Amino acid sequence: MSLTLDDFDYPLPPELIAQAPLAQRSASRLLVVESPLQDAHIIDLPQRLRAGDLLVMNDTRVLHARLCGQKDSGGQVEVLVERPLDTTDVLAQVRASKSPKPGGKITLEGALTVDVIERIGEFYRLRFPGNAVELLEEYGRLPLPPYIEHAAGEADESRYQTVFAREKGSVAAPTAGLHFDEALLSTLNAAGINTAYVTLHVGAGTFQPVRVHHIAEHKMHSERYILPQATVDAIAETRAKGGRVVVIGTTTLRTLESVARKYSKLQADSGETDIFITPGFDFKVADMLLTNFHLPKSTLLMLVSAFAGSETIRAAYAHAITQRYRFFSYGDAMLLTKRPHAV
Repeated sequence: MSLTLDDFDYPLPPELIAQAPLAQRSASRLLVVESPLQDAHIIDLPQRLRAGDLLVMNDTRVLHARLCGQKDSGGQVEVLVERPLDTTDVLAQVRASKSPKPGGKITLEGALTVDVIERIGEFYRLRFPGNAVELLEEYGRLPLPPYIEHAAGEADESRYQTVFAREKGSVAAPTAGLHFDEALLSTLNAAGINTAYVTLHVGAGTFQPVRVHHIAEHKMHSERYILPQATVDAIAETRAKGGRVVVIGTTTLRTLESVARKYSKLQADSGETDIFITPGFDFKVADMLLTNFHLPKSTLLMLVSAFAGSETIRAAYAHAITQRYRFFSYGDAMLLTKRPHAV
């Protein structure tokens, strides 16, 4: 099967791109992708699941990874940190009229001078004058996705983080997790639905467009993950008791399926993944997936097409557009069930 970008395109009215979160996290709509399609709300999730099911979530926390400043030559720059490399060094995208040169300096936010160490592909290694993560949190700005048209404000500081965000390292939120508030988590727990966590630090590459026509030629960016033993044990226990593994978000799914593919089973692990999931992929861990609606021609649209079936996803997206669902990071969600050998 030779799939192209055209197989994952759809017309999206721009007014359906959510520019701000709803007043309440769990007020988002939920499209339950069954036959027939069912319109519901996130608050209905406990009724859509069963006692003994396990929710697996990504507990990464979004860094204040965007900074503005100028080179020592005076040119303006915008820096988006991709990831910390060690205590002082980061890998970053640097947008400038002329590329900075190794050995140069950049002054960020009028207060912070960083050294340009080297260029690594499309990124730069920058050295901060102290603990990079702490300095980012002090001087940086929250990086909102490019399709959100306003600069990050006070509301975004809380709403573009999940309520269970713990491990600092992402430049984008695991957006399926944004729908959960403490009240919904308590209701799920009271219904006998358990929770477990992985960490995958989302990189800036998640917003990079696919630049090849035949998707088999696409190379995914790499992201760091941690799968703890407690989560491996929780999944095994859930399976043993006949429960379902309900994965919250594509980042969590990529973590679990990366490890299962690496070892032919689940085990505690940490490392890097550049897994690219497309139709025909054999899922080993997830039974269900809660996810937002994704961009046309994106790798995440390819992933959900692999999980639920391409025709199923096409029908679901067409329905969501007709019913005026809200799209992308601050938008609504869908609940998918794995189709056997989905194509």
